[in-house]
Amino acid sequence: MSLRSVELWRGEIDLVAPFRTSFGTESSRELLYVRAVGDSHSGWGECVAMVEPNYSSEYLENCVQVISRFLVPLLNGDSSADDFILRAAPIRGNYMSKACVEAALLDLTLREQNLSLAKFLGATRSRVASGVSVGIQNNLDDLVQVVGEYIALGYLRVKLKIEPDLDIELVRTIRKEFGDDLILQVDANAAYTISDANHLKQLDAFKLLLIEQPLPEDDLAGHIELSRIINTPVCLDESVTSLDTARGALDLKACSVINIKPGRVGGYLEAKKIHDLCFSRGVPVWCGGMLETGVGRAANLALAALPGFTLPGDISASSRYFTKDITKPFILEDGHISVPNTVGIGVEPLPEMLEKFRRVAVFKIVNS
Repeated sequence: MSLRSVELWRGEIDLVAPFRTSFGTESSRELLYVRAVGDSHSGWGECVAMVEPNYSSEYLENCVQVISRFLVPLLNGDSSADDFILRAAPIRGNYMSKACVEAALLDLTLREQNLSLAKFLGATRSRVASGVSVGIQNNLDDLVQVVGEYIALGYLRVKLKIEPDLDIELVRTIRKEFGDDLILQVDANAAYTISDANHLKQLDAFKLLLIEQPLPEDDLAGHIELSRIINTPVCLDESVTSLDTARGALDLKACSVINIKPGRVGGYLEAKKIHDLCFSRGVPVWCGGMLETGVGRAANLALAALPGFTLPGDISASSRYFTKDITKPFILEDGHISVPNTVGIGVEPLPEMLEKFRRVAVFKIVNS
């Protein structure tokens, strides 16, 4: 591979409706893309960090600085994704920054090799079962209406965002309205503490697929205790930032399911390692979402097509979040979304959409 330059692109895209979780409400998505430019091809990576450090300690402006000051200087003309990850290892954390650089390098390399990301990772499916994440609504009537609309569209699983005082009644209402056949799970985004264990045990009555990240990300002991108290399977999200943290959580029985988000664990190479670990142990995994546009969504589909992803993930159709995506839209068909089967991630920004974005930095890469 011959890497000539790295570009940073910034922009913003409105959401079709506000998305509320336990840590805030988003009405639009501020975006950062990394473009790796070679001799005859270019590759794209999408940063999943949010504007504020609420979901994690990373935030968008921080990622711009980390990529510009610390990650790009590690690159040379022959840099591969594997080489980059090794060079970046001494830099602590900053997983989302590393992940979008890695994704751009992977996309560029695979385009030059005429190979798709799905095939490179070892995908075994051509389409992925699609679930939908439903934010906290203004009232129960609105929640029932929104969930009903998504079910009518064909989504195979519904995830409800919950927080203290907005939890048991929400789940009870949806179960009563749509029945036990609906695949239903909840996501707390670390909004509870272990003192809420008996309260959360009430969820056992509703036959949920899982409860996602109920306690703070650093409270592994609390998750171990909670897993012993409740029957609902505990899934970890924010707590899992690497292969090592995933292995530790499973060894200690802090969870029985893992949500794999490439941006949260530092990229697709690490995400595949976590998948392989879970697959070898018979632990189900699924691919979470971070309100990605088509660039990140395409790459996530390639990952979610691996054999260990046995639960429907959060990779919804483009229209779930955006009136017009930055790439060609991903469409829900019979509850599934097709995995791109062309070279690289299989998509790139549409010229008319890219015109609305700004190229904020260009870094020339010097051959070693």
